[in-house]
Amino acid sequence: MVSGTAERAPSRRLRLGMIGGGRDAFIGAVHRLAARMDDRWDFVAGALSSDPQKALASAADLRLDPSRSYPSWQAMLEGEKKLRDGGGPAIDAVAIVTPNHVHHGPAKAFLEAGFHVVCDKPMTTTVADAEDLVAAVKKSGQVFALTHNYTGYPMIRQARAMVAEGALGRIRLVEAEYAQDWLATKAEDTGSKQAEWRVDPARSGPAGCVGDIGTHAYNLASFVTGEAAQSLAADLQSFVPGRRLDDNAHILLRYASGARGMIWASQVASGNENGLRLRVYGEKAGLEWAQENPNYLTFMPLGEPHRRLTRGGPGSGPAAAHATRVPPGHPEGYLECFAQIYSDAAEQILARLDKRDPAPDALLVPTVEDGLAGVRFIAACVASSQKDAAWTKI
Repeated sequence: MVSGTAERAPSRRLRLGMIGGGRDAFIGAVHRLAARMDDRWDFVAGALSSDPQKALASAADLRLDPSRSYPSWQAMLEGEKKLRDGGGPAIDAVAIVTPNHVHHGPAKAFLEAGFHVVCDKPMTTTVADAEDLVAAVKKSGQVFALTHNYTGYPMIRQARAMVAEGALGRIRLVEAEYAQDWLATKAEDTGSKQAEWRVDPARSGPAGCVGDIGTHAYNLASFVTGEAAQSLAADLQSFVPGRRLDDNAHILLRYASGARGMIWASQVASGNENGLRLRVYGEKAGLEWAQENPNYLTFMPLGEPHRRLTRGGPGSGPAAAHATRVPPGHPEGYLECFAQIYSDAAEQILARLDKRDPAPDALLVPTVEDGLAGVRFIAACVASSQKDAAWTKI
């Protein structure tokens, strides 16, 4: 790893358990690969499906020790507590990679039992549950990491640093978009597990596209600019006939500083694969970044030629270097930015185990408060759209 992260020799690898992420799942494998990338974690236990038989079969696929393969998350909690209380090598943290409705219960239970938590987004399906997790994290004192993984990209870290340093001047405009087309047809009727739960209000929550990818765009805008949105006007659509949740959204934002923002999130934008883009404009300059070509950041000073900043190259600073693993010109992308969340979370946890302060550059992991902000954003979008896109407080 190129960054300074590798210079801090960890006292040991952390032990990771996982809830969800078994057979036919996508994101579980991503989490496991990301956790191992920087050699900070060992995957040692799992309750990998809500179906007990599938959970055990999935664990066998991944060659988990049968004694650490559990039919349910409740069984894993009890098993790992017993192992820990007996002085054995229990998990340090649990990764929750289930559909949204199975985030709150296990997250709270593992926090209360003294385990750290890595949780997929959106954090919960209701604001009340999100607020409950904020309280649980504060009471437990455990590390809670939310996998808004795009915040781990080197050039997103660079953009954040440039905004904080005043390179753009006072922020005026923030525009984020996330365009996909994989739900342009009724994929939920074709046997697609990934589509099927995302359009089910009982599992996804009150929003579809807004919760799945709109929260990424919203979080990224806040992460880079440091701006807090106070209100929004949202127009949500379900273009595919019979779909119960939104598959497209246009959202206007008003920030506390006076800046204005706009988010477009769509999963029915034909011809788009994973088009996450961010544009930030201040009094002195602008920035542009696109996730499908993430190693470059365009810096646009007012009245001067545009400058393309390269990950690891001239113009990128310590914030980008911390999240960089390979030299410029070698592609670095989605798995690596995901790994950055796991590495930085590991540094925070290891610092507690070693009774020291964590490295400052590892403190940018999205938190439980970021999760609450995302759930409040979803709730405000749904409420606004139900009132014909009326301005609604977040």
